[in-house]
Amino acid sequence: MAARQFLEGPAGTGKTTYAIEHLHRLLQEGIRPESILILVPQRTLGRPYQLAAVDPSWPDAAGVDVVTFGGLARRGLQLFWPEIATSAGFTNAEGHEPIFLTIETAQYYMARFVDRAVEQALFDSINVARARLIAQALDNLSKAAINEFSLDDVALRLSRAWGGHSSRLAIYQTWLAVAHEFRQHCLENNLLDFSLQLDVFNDHLLHNALYQDYLNKSYRHLIADNIEENFPVTLDFIESRLPELDSALLVMDSEAGYRVFLGAEPLLAAQLKTRCDSQEVWTTSHVQSEALQALSTALADVFADDELEDIALPELDPSPITAFTYAFRSFYPQMLNWACDEVIQLIGSGVEPHQIVMLAPYLNDSLRFSVINRLQAAGIPVVSHRPSRAIRDEPTARAMLTLMALVNQPSDQLPPSADIADALVQTIANLDPIRGRLLADVVYGATGRSEIGSFDTIQQAMQGRITYAVGERYEQLRGWMMEQRETIAQTPPDYFLRRLFGDVLSQPGFGFHTNLDAGTIAAQMVESAQQFRRVLYPNGTDDWSSVWVEYRTLVSEGLLAALHEESWHKEEANAVFIAPAYTYLMRNRPVEYQFWLDVGSAAWSERLDQPLTHPYVLRRSYEIDKVWMDEDEFQAAWAMLRKLVLGLTRRCGKQLYLAIADLGEQGFEQRGPLLRVFQQVLRSYGSTTGASE
Repeated sequence: MAARQFLEGPAGTGKTTYAIEHLHRLLQEGIRPESILILVPQRTLGRPYQLAAVDPSWPDAAGVDVVTFGGLARRGLQLFWPEIATSAGFTNAEGHEPIFLTIETAQYYMARFVDRAVEQALFDSINVARARLIAQALDNLSKAAINEFSLDDVALRLSRAWGGHSSRLAIYQTWLAVAHEFRQHCLENNLLDFSLQLDVFNDHLLHNALYQDYLNKSYRHLIADNIEENFPVTLDFIESRLPELDSALLVMDSEAGYRVFLGAEPLLAAQLKTRCDSQEVWTTSHVQSEALQALSTALADVFADDELEDIALPELDPSPITAFTYAFRSFYPQMLNWACDEVIQLIGSGVEPHQIVMLAPYLNDSLRFSVINRLQAAGIPVVSHRPSRAIRDEPTARAMLTLMALVNQPSDQLPPSADIADALVQTIANLDPIRGRLLADVVYGATGRSEIGSFDTIQQAMQGRITYAVGERYEQLRGWMMEQRETIAQTPPDYFLRRLFGDVLSQPGFGFHTNLDAGTIAAQMVESAQQFRRVLYPNGTDDWSSVWVEYRTLVSEGLLAALHEESWHKEEANAVFIAPAYTYLMRNRPVEYQFWLDVGSAAWSERLDQPLTHPYVLRRSYEIDKVWMDEDEFQAAWAMLRKLVLGLTRRCGKQLYLAIADLGEQGFEQRGPLLRVFQQVLRSYGSTTGASE
């Protein structure tokens, strides 16, 4: 076995399976599991190794360390904090532990500095929501850390790449001032957001002799999977460790790099092959049918011509067009109905639900609601995941926040009656929206909105309309909430949310009793509030009532929830999985059938407008004095669409279904580039199995 191996190939060629077997061989040779480091770019990509480590047939694997570079950095900072805190610039470090910020708490602290700039009209030349301003301000800090740029370098690169109106240059300088204020606040209060964790780790701890000795003694073997999704500083770390290790296996997905928007550098990752003793390239798919392999080949050829002209494609056997089925519908709802009908038919023929995924460029509320309702009505289990979705957008979370406000909220900030109705519909079983609105109007509107009134005091005729069964559950909920008012000052917000779910909402007769998705969201809410308390109030407070309001305001403003790893494991259930396309790719899980929804949409190739940051300009490989032009945007979008399409098809085993609507959800005609790519395949190979009106 070569000491340092480099293995690359497309998805589905068995690379991760080989890496797990490699891990097994190391353990069989008597290597201590604690000396094996498995480095992955995202925690979810470490799932196959975590499952292997808890396999009863591998009793010695439990000590294997599966971690991201960020996790490794955080662990090192926790262990060696007294050694490097002062030299790193923390002014109050002696005798104090570091406080690691989540995405949510980092946004909370950044908000005060962004708000100050907004009040001074310094961001007025760009039309961006407050939550997005905060997120993009932090994103620039992260881009600086993962590339080892200074904050001034970030502002300089953005300014020199900008070719539009000069007012944008002042925005970049405003961000720079805000970033310096935020960073200084962190240094004065022992706060470490993601960017500062990486900066301190790379600049101060990684070169520390004590830490180097610790690394050398702790980890003698390395398995680094999906290195194409890693940050530049992670790849620097891997390269620096290779000469010190007894063995290393580097695994790379060719033609991938889906996290470019987050800072992945696949070209830099590919250069590590020259640092290894052996290099192998695998090309045989263990996932795709022969027809899907032919389709991948044809698609790669189509993407070679960015003009999408009628190029001559090679003859392939079997024909690529047998690998996909398409349906062209005039209207968006008809397109969704066709996709759901096909899923129902597949499952009726014996296909397991977990072998089906339904993907869209963005998974908005209406699409998700329509598809889930249709499939659940047919008795088909469904799970979905949108990691970038603000937690306040989940109906379960909104209901819990509303009940939280009723227990403790200033009288001038009480929720409107419509929110109360929605919360009651969510939390009381078998309460439909019409009766929910009636109940809210009579028990809340009639009380002057100071509190929710008793069901027992309303007119008997209205009680009958709402039903006494609902009234009984309502009274249980109301009575419990009234009791909580007496202990607000002594109860942290996460304690209240945990009790609300456990004591009431998860019980028989209430809305979350058999709702697994609601249980997941409730758990995320509890964890979110817990992190908020631990970071902002580590020593507690004499009165928690104001903290309730503070936390509810933070979530209600739409700041993103931190990554909750458990929510990424939903697809392990035997259910149809619905997600954005990139979210599915980062699970690295092949299935037999894929449904691509709204194929005509231009959103498959478009990136979100981010006026405060830029994922391509803020890369090491980007020339600092080069202005970003429309042509650059087109080429970048085309390259990412190619990666997306090939990545999806290589994770499909039997058949691909394309759902196409002539008019999109907003009523506009759709002729996006993804549709034109498949039209080129059809022109070259003839008609396939399709369904038209």
